[in-house]
Amino acid sequence: MSYVVNNIFEWEKPLVELEQRIKELQEFTKEKGIDFTEEIRTLERKADSLRREIYADITPWQRVQMARHKDRPTTLDYIESIFTGFVELHGDRTVRDDAAIVGGIAYLDGRPVTVVGPQKARGRDTKESIRRNFGLPHPEGYRKALRLMRQAEKFGRPIISLIDVVGAYPGVEAEERGQGVVIAECIRHMSFLQVPIICIITGEGGSGGALAIGVGDRVLMLENAWYSVISPEMCAQILWKDTARAEDAAAVLRLTASDLLRLGVIDEVLSEPLGGAHRDPAATAATMKEAILRHLSELSRIPSSQLIARRLERYRRIGQTRPAGW
Repeated sequence: MSYVVNNIFEWEKPLVELEQRIKELQEFTKEKGIDFTEEIRTLERKADSLRREIYADITPWQRVQMARHKDRPTTLDYIESIFTGFVELHGDRTVRDDAAIVGGIAYLDGRPVTVVGPQKARGRDTKESIRRNFGLPHPEGYRKALRLMRQAEKFGRPIISLIDVVGAYPGVEAEERGQGVVIAECIRHMSFLQVPIICIITGEGGSGGALAIGVGDRVLMLENAWYSVISPEMCAQILWKDTARAEDAAAVLRLTASDLLRLGVIDEVLSEPLGGAHRDPAATAATMKEAILRHLSELSRIPSSQLIARRLERYRRIGQTRPAGW
């Protein structure tokens, strides 16, 4: 099983050590005036080759770990990079505001859109993590998201759903306030909204927490994200009564972007910089923005009645099988 130590994945250690050596030589050259240009170039070529070798064929479990990286961009990070004029809206008009889900109105190259998504603090700040409930939404969060999406339909704004959540909050109080019901309501209402919906799994896409805001005309997924009805740890606990076998579970769940594209669950895989989105958040955001604009341009030309029909048909196709020889 792979772990993160001091914010570094164990399989990255040789590369990180080489990158550190290059940095030290560059600083030494600058301070002492000794020319190590050729040596630095040689090490940079070696680092580039090693980088490509390491990330050419990483395992599903390694992708899960990358999706959970402490520095991976959050929903608010992407909103700041991709959109302008974001105005966050609060509250579910029933109980309270749930900070584990953020949403509001923004401009996408001058076009008004509604953006929603779970927000993690990723351990950067303990108080912030607690305030966000570690990115685990309560029913109020999903009611807020649904309220904003219905508002978007009323004013004809496309909806962009950015998904990064290991699951909905499983506490007793969440169940008492209708967690399962509100997730079902979100799925039902999103299925029939008369505006274009683009969903992007940016990190973790776990269980009903992700499905609740994951019904879209286009479902895209970052290269190192994962999307599954259950987390690898919980799957391992159910199948083998041993969470230490999460790596085995990740392999059999078919939760990677390439697997889900092949199965027809998602529509496109968005590439990340080598090493993951946290290594170059700006480049990742630019890739996402290009994909959103491209798909939104296509969807905006489809009448709302056809949009809903195609959306429903898209989900009916998922899971269809054919006998051998068909």
